[in-house]
Amino acid sequence: MREATDLRDSITTWRELERRTRDLAELFDLAVAEDDEATLADVERELSEIGAELDRHEIELMFGGEYDRKPAYLSIHAGAGGTESQDWADMLLRMYLRWADEHRFKTEIVDLSPGEEAGIKSATVEVQGPNAYGFLRSERGVHRLVRLSPYDAAHRRHTSFALVEVMPETDDDVSVEINPDDVRVDVFRSAGAGGQNVQKNSTAIRLTHLPTGIVVTCQNERSQLQNKETAMRVLKSRLLELELEKREAEQARIKGEHLSAGWGNQIRSYVLHPYNMVKDHRTGLETSNTNAVLEGEIDEFLDAYLRQTRGQEN
Repeated sequence: MREATDLRDSITTWRELERRTRDLAELFDLAVAEDDEATLADVERELSEIGAELDRHEIELMFGGEYDRKPAYLSIHAGAGGTESQDWADMLLRMYLRWADEHRFKTEIVDLSPGEEAGIKSATVEVQGPNAYGFLRSERGVHRLVRLSPYDAAHRRHTSFALVEVMPETDDDVSVEINPDDVRVDVFRSAGAGGQNVQKNSTAIRLTHLPTGIVVTCQNERSQLQNKETAMRVLKSRLLELELEKREAEQARIKGEHLSAGWGNQIRSYVLHPYNMVKDHRTGLETSNTNAVLEGEIDEFLDAYLRQTRGQEN
């Protein structure tokens, strides 16, 4: 039903663009015939708006992957470096939440582990919206920050790292088999907000998938059962993403491409000192407007990656 609704909306959108373009062409011919400069100016403005809208919808045509249209789980993990990296992980979380809010995507923080002094050690966010996974899958990898540290008394320059993982949300149509004997379940008290019931009772859940070593925690729900159900959904999504990464690695091996998702392979650098620059190392795209990027304006990076990867696949 969701797919049928998305397809109907897409058809309606393209037909509306076709109608507007046809009407605009007729208006242009009329304005030229009557030498109406005011109408020609209106036509130019409308044409610019249609062009911008066409660019947005052209990106949507690139979501041909099996899971591109599904909701996503986005996880952020602070790298080594203590408070510096934890603060950087928190900055990334804010950036993605701002981006999602701007696109009117629904977000819910499934799990959040705060740092000792500032920032976060890790966080997992559920993102629901059209093509959520298709957009966000480009963010998988290591993100590097260079800045003058606000936590260093000598105010020296520091380099921090954070790992971003993106998994498609699974549903009944996706078969991910999990043997109950392969999962260790630990119960503990929530460390975050949520009221007396959450903090006094052991409602938080930690699932450890023994064959892969994947660990998932959830502590935002009020009941242990709800947390376990949410954690199991995230675990299934992680296992699905692991399988997708194996497929990509095998395809890259066949093509002779180098593919690494390790800590040494940063996908993007954010430099705040001695100059301002955000550079994506895969596409070569860069901008000096670092403040806008950290406020969630990352569409140009997402679009560039989509165009590059779709071109390579074609």
